[in-house]
Amino acid sequence: MVDKEKVAEVMQLIRPSLQADGGDVELVDVSEDGVVTVELQGACKGCPMSQMTLANGVERILKDRVEGVTKVVPA
Repeated sequence: MVDKEKVAEVMQLIRPSLQADGGDVELVDVSEDGVVTVELQGACKGCPMSQMTLANGVERILKDRVEGVTKVVPA
């Protein structure tokens, strides 16, 4: 089972880089099978690069730092 508090802690490390570009990310849920659901906000919400931000940024960092995370999906 994925530690939701640990996911939230790591998300706080990711947020400043998104906020610097006018966006943000909020943790919505963490499922038992390791799927992390997030909501992109601000400039990230409608950005055509948002899928790359999720896959190459948020997902990569969460997988590296939180045991059990399998993927990150948008809300």
